[in-house]
Amino acid sequence: MNKKKIFNDPVYGFVTVPTELLFDLIEHPYFQRLRRIQQLGLTNFVYPGALHTRFHHALGAMHLMQLALRTLKDKGVKISAAEGEAAQIAILLHDIGHGPLSHALETSIFQDVPHEQLSLYLMERLNEQFGGRLGLAMQMFQGSYGREFFHQLVSSQLDMDRLDYLNRDSFYTGVAEGRPGADRLIKMLQVVDERLVLEEKAVYSVENFLVSRRLMYWQVYLHKTVTSAEQMVIRIMQRARDLARAGVAVPGSTCLTFFLGRAVTLADFETNPDILSHFVELDDTDVWSAIKSWKSHPDKVLSFLAKSLINRQLFKIVVSPEPHDEEFQLGIVELIAEHFRLAPEEARELMITGRLSNTAYDAGSNETINILTKLGKVVNVTEASDLPNIQALSQKVQKFYICYPKEIL
Repeated sequence: MNKKKIFNDPVYGFVTVPTELLFDLIEHPYFQRLRRIQQLGLTNFVYPGALHTRFHHALGAMHLMQLALRTLKDKGVKISAAEGEAAQIAILLHDIGHGPLSHALETSIFQDVPHEQLSLYLMERLNEQFGGRLGLAMQMFQGSYGREFFHQLVSSQLDMDRLDYLNRDSFYTGVAEGRPGADRLIKMLQVVDERLVLEEKAVYSVENFLVSRRLMYWQVYLHKTVTSAEQMVIRIMQRARDLARAGVAVPGSTCLTFFLGRAVTLADFETNPDILSHFVELDDTDVWSAIKSWKSHPDKVLSFLAKSLINRQLFKIVVSPEPHDEEFQLGIVELIAEHFRLAPEEARELMITGRLSNTAYDAGSNETINILTKLGKVVNVTEASDLPNIQALSQKVQKFYICYPKEIL
């Protein structure tokens, strides 16, 4: 069987699967599960075209990795066939541990279980199944391989993951201003002392990339209506979880009810392999089918939240540069309790507060974007640019929000 396949990607055109191992990993049920997890969660409530999946994104990131490796080889960087394949495996599988509906479930039914760690656990399982052939890819993914630039291509402030999701998300949402200029950035890549750098003429392209990233965060990922929808689904799962753990019957698929009924920590994933087996059965379908069934649940809070989300009757959201004071929040809770005839503790479940944070570039991190000057010196991009934008984009911007049912207005 010919496993060196070509597929047509709407963003990049024809993309190749260059090795048999990559093909077999794509065909594996763990990876095929990503077809059933949308890349942007509930963003399609605002941008109807944003229906692409993590499967799309992983393949696109693999394609960009191919382009980056080819660029570096053309510039004289020695990269073996084994290293090239491992780097593509690492980026292909970087999101394999993602749960349903974007990041919503990481905080609602798990307890501090980051998807990156679950990706590593699944890579370890795959490594066993494939006879140890993923060892090098896992080192690159974790950053323990001696040639650091491979890890930077997988996970850094200018990695193939970010370049693809900005490209792809701007394409599917129709937000053309969010495109990061990935092609030029990849062409400008170079390696110095086994670390990734960009040629000096890429400075303005980096600035464009960072501006695109900030714009995509405020206009797409942290859009206030998207935030309202995502916070509603988080609150739905939290309410279902609390009911299930209090002994109330909450219908759902086997894998979803498994997690609703018990507090699962990262340590549990490490010690009990059955938990990971339940996790790989979990996808968006389980969540949406459960929410549909919860519309008729006897719990007033859960049924109201489920009906509202299914019918896109989203909570009103008020965004402010300062936190909303306690008196205002108390007033909202009283209005909710009066309108829906709920006890104060239940009424509080229908008010959601939180914080939005956006930093386009962290100039103080260990993984800075570095520029190779014409004099051969490697400097942080903030020092290489003569424009004030990059310094401004390094500043953290915070906003505070409160969400509540429109019915109380």
